[in-house]
Amino acid sequence: MGGVLIVVLIVLGVIVVTLLWGVGVYNALQRSRIGAEGAFADIDVELRRRHDLVPNLVETVKGYASHERQTLESVMQARAAAMSAKDLNERIEAEGALTRGLGRLLAVAEAYPTLKADGGFMRLQGELSDTENRIAGRRNGFNAAAGGFNETLAVFPNNLVGGLFGFRPIDFLKEVEEAVRTAPRVSF
Repeated sequence: MGGVLIVVLIVLGVIVVTLLWGVGVYNALQRSRIGAEGAFADIDVELRRRHDLVPNLVETVKGYASHERQTLESVMQARAAAMSAKDLNERIEAEGALTRGLGRLLAVAEAYPTLKADGGFMRLQGELSDTENRIAGRRNGFNAAAGGFNETLAVFPNNLVGGLFGFRPIDFLKEVEEAVRTAPRVSF
């Protein structure tokens, strides 16, 4: 009888330790996810500012380049998708599409010297550039937080607890413009 009691106590001890470990892993994953979402919230302020600038920029370009309708519409559609995205990974993807669309819009503007000389367009372009710089500055903090979360989630045995509770990796914010990722070539 005494041996059965010892076995029961050992089994109960293992169960309690396993439960406490699972709670610890779950809490670590939650803290890490909340940290990544907080880092994205820092970026979100600038993304909302960019969303507010897009319609004014599109309207200004529209006045000079009305036949660029497809580019203008795609930028507005990308803006709408970014504003209505539900979860973090969906937002990251939608914001990347908006960034690519804005790049195309600004490329269109390069073809119109009178547009480039327009004071309103120059002001909007400057505000957009400032906003993009602030987004870029906060991107590193978010990517570090997302990387920490993804690492915590990926390692064994945390991945078992994470899978049990439906945790998913968080996408990184990447530079979507090839020109930003590659150094300019200068030849003489």
